[in-house]
Amino acid sequence: MEVLRTRRLGHSFLRVTFGGESLADFRSGGHDQSLSLFLPPPHREHTALPSTQEDTWFGAWRAMPDEERPVMRSYTVREQRRTPAGTVEVDIDFVLHGDSSPASQWAGRAVTGRRIQAIGPAVERNKSVRFQPPADTDAYFLYADETALPAAAAILERLPAGAEVRAWFEVPHADDRLEPATRADAEITWVVRGPGAGRERTDRVLDALRAAEPPAARAPYVWLAGEAGTVRAVRRHFVQERSVDRRAVRFTGYWRLGASEEELLAEAYAGRAPSEEPGAEL
Repeated sequence: MEVLRTRRLGHSFLRVTFGGESLADFRSGGHDQSLSLFLPPPHREHTALPSTQEDTWFGAWRAMPDEERPVMRSYTVREQRRTPAGTVEVDIDFVLHGDSSPASQWAGRAVTGRRIQAIGPAVERNKSVRFQPPADTDAYFLYADETALPAAAAILERLPAGAEVRAWFEVPHADDRLEPATRADAEITWVVRGPGAGRERTDRVLDALRAAEPPAARAPYVWLAGEAGTVRAVRRHFVQERSVDRRAVRFTGYWRLGASEEELLAEAYAGRAPSEEPGAEL
């Protein structure tokens, strides 16, 4: 993919719009669709993977020399569209926090013409879309921190008119409160992160949840994404305090305090990552 343009959305968010001929074969399933970006090492301007084939790319990527191996990061497809000229564009929203992470560092320096490789689906119905509510859902409850806010906003934009939604979005700064366009009947509570980390930030989110009176629902669906520890605590809140059937809760840890994505990826491939299936134990 090639960087076409960038746009600052708020204190912490930058939207990068990509184009490229290979996007003609990319099929986003919408909602919280993710894809894998490969960020070049500091001494390289563009990325180049030895293989992008489904069965061989991971082994080929892992076998690259450390100094040449691109950093892999998962990101949400904020929007995919076809232009009047017939080309395909993809928007990806990055959270900027200086040079403290490879993705923030790359996005902060992204300029028109810079190329990056990605691996994503060629079919719309794919396992990387985790938002899969049952047909009889009568209310939606969403939680996202800034890393999952693009996914939550994409979900809200696709919900039908009149859908009952209660959402809690946690952001680092007040001007990160980016109101998504939606036809749904959505009530959003913004939790602006204050001082403190770990337990303090989780408690702040739980306080906002406990202070709310969500609509009564016969068949609610809960979608949670963000820092893994907070996501687990919010899941327990809905299951244990709100009596929501755990099978109706889809939860995803986009990151974990104190762990790199490389460590999380290694845990996943070693089978040590906690299950994110709706029926998993609390």
